[in-house]
Amino acid sequence: MLRGLLSFRGPYRILNFAWFAFFLTFVLWFNYAPFTTVIREDLHLTVAQARTIGLCNLALTIPARIIIGMVLDRFGPRITFSALLIYAAIPCFAFASAQDFNQLVLSRLAMGIVGAGFVVGIRLVGEWFQPKQIGFAQGIYGGWGNFGSFAAEAVLPLIAFGSAFLYAGHENWRLAIALCGIVSAIYGVIFYFNVQNTPPGREYQRPTRNGGMEVTSRKSFWALVLTNIPMFGALALITWRLQLVKFLSPAAMYGIWAFLIVLFAIQTYQLYQVNREVVQGTKHYPPDDRYQISQIMVLNLAYAVSFGSELAVVSMLPEFFEHTFNLSHQIAGPVAATYPLMNLISRPAGGLISDKIGSRKWTLTAMIGGVGVGYMMMSLITGGWLLALAVTMTMCCAFFVFGGAGATFGIAPLIKRRVTGQIAGNIGAYGSVGSVIYATTYSLLPQTVEGNRTFFQCLGMTAIVVCFLCAFVLKEPVVAKSEAFAEDPVLVGH
Repeated sequence: MLRGLLSFRGPYRILNFAWFAFFLTFVLWFNYAPFTTVIREDLHLTVAQARTIGLCNLALTIPARIIIGMVLDRFGPRITFSALLIYAAIPCFAFASAQDFNQLVLSRLAMGIVGAGFVVGIRLVGEWFQPKQIGFAQGIYGGWGNFGSFAAEAVLPLIAFGSAFLYAGHENWRLAIALCGIVSAIYGVIFYFNVQNTPPGREYQRPTRNGGMEVTSRKSFWALVLTNIPMFGALALITWRLQLVKFLSPAAMYGIWAFLIVLFAIQTYQLYQVNREVVQGTKHYPPDDRYQISQIMVLNLAYAVSFGSELAVVSMLPEFFEHTFNLSHQIAGPVAATYPLMNLISRPAGGLISDKIGSRKWTLTAMIGGVGVGYMMMSLITGGWLLALAVTMTMCCAFFVFGGAGATFGIAPLIKRRVTGQIAGNIGAYGSVGSVIYATTYSLLPQTVEGNRTFFQCLGMTAIVVCFLCAFVLKEPVVAKSEAFAEDPVLVGH
């Protein structure tokens, strides 16, 4: 497959366009993390305010991934990804020109929508690659795209530092972030004119109904409703956090909570409308056309403890290294970037192992178990450690975190093709739910060694619990005959 990537032909051409689009969305989404300390000092923010901005960065990603999943299934990846990349320039420019805490919060909330870009490529790559290659292809897409978080932490501070020749001191971060928006908008246009939704001769499959995920049994409907509760709960949690830092009044917080309850009721009704015949028992899917929502629920949790923890850790790691080892801001960013650096190899490795080992279930189970052990080991890091040893431990943990995310999406596209966008959106949203819960936990802990230890222990224990769920609840995916690929030489890259 690596030879195919270099050839830039057939499905590999699409894969290259897809992973770089995802890469850019992650550069944009994480361009606050490397400047947390600088922005806090520049705009005279409190520690609580600075951490809340990072939390806002994750908020709207939760509903956005669900909505983008529905838009994607209806209109296709080409239009959806192009529009998202062009839109990203708006919150970039808004954040780069912000002058106070309120403006920072609003622009980061808007930026959270960009984090939904991941969902688009999952469907696009799934359309172009065979099931026997899907794990590695999705791993390349996810791993190389996730590498954008490394680029944000390692490269953006260098751009900001280099711009000192043009601007003085505190303006450097503004130029770096604005530049991200310009590049994204340009690539959005390039993507539109160079990508196709499906290979030649294949029809893009759309859901029979729009407005909610299609399920294939009555029990699955009620389970899907239950899976939506944590998503709205995470939004309520962010609202509460904004009230604590005085961005919202108590009355506004209660008003938003009421709105979220109404929105949940509307979404549940919409799901019912889409699946009314199934719920009423007047429609029955043949066995070959069914899928189990329980499998999606386990994948939701697996992604919450892998990708969700990644988002929370990437946002706090520069500050963690800066304070734990008394590093300068310029050094702490690149050191912390060794964590997302592992995306380059570990997520593709997770997908490849999932393809080759013969069991996607046990690949994911082993990876999530490694996540739990890895974070428990990171909880032991103190300033008394050698920095090189701490970095090595961080990279080892990251291998399982990103490998687990890759193995999750080695399974997700095989569940039900026509609703892959919505399935990916649901799983992806749980990644954001996990990150919100973890980031909120971190924001409430003291900025001390003990606080960091507690944070990593929380990450480790939840991953161990999900590891057991993968082992005892998750089933090996089976591709339905109606959705199997023909042996098309265009698709396999010959």
